Amino acid sequence: MNKIILTTALVACFSLPAWGHTPICDCYNNGDDTITCEGGFSDGGSAAGIAMSIVDASGKVLIQGKMSEYSDYTFDTPKSNFRVVYQAGDGHVIEIDSRDIEE
Repeated sequence: MNKIILTTALVACFSLPAWGHTPICDCYNNGDDTITCEGGFSDGGSAAGIAMSIVDASGKVLIQGKMSEYSDYTFDTPKSNFRVVYQAGDGHVIEIDSRDIEE
């Protein structure tokens, strides 16, 4: 019985890192011709320094920057449709269409 409990505990401990962390990013319109995006990870990790790109419909980069030390990024609203690309590393990319950003 103790072997089963120990094995279960070991499997659980070694499985935790595999669960990893999921990137989170949300953007909102400030109502003053700027957009603010806030990011992070599901495990509470900071998004400070995470690359942010604002791209047009053809994928051309319009604006590039990084999340601040407070895990946010504010930029001037482009005049045409765009996508916000939160680039948090391998398999951790979130794209948000400008039509999905609300005040």
